[in-house]
Amino acid sequence: MRTYPALLSLLAFSAFAEPAVFHGADLKQGEQLIAEHKCAACHAQKAGGDGSAIYRPQGRISNAAFLRGMVEQCNTELNLGMFPEEVTSVAAVLNRDHYHFTK
Repeated sequence: MRTYPALLSLLAFSAFAEPAVFHGADLKQGEQLIAEHKCAACHAQKAGGDGSAIYRPQGRISNAAFLRGMVEQCNTELNLGMFPEEVTSVAAVLNRDHYHFTK
């Protein structure tokens, strides 16, 4: 079987590519904050079902910066008290699990 090293390198890079806005984000912290603030329960209440429908509103969130902005909006509106780096960590987890933006 013939392998193509350049293709394998490209695939490996794209699997781990992250938008610059999430560079250095603490994913473990983001996961903890999502659980602590009961984000899934709030989203289920707003969107119904398990709440995952809220992660893809038509045309609303189209890139990583908008995603981070939506997390900041939740932080502000709900008075969660998260610091900017915590907002980034939460948004990075949401990107990893739901959005998959690479730029």
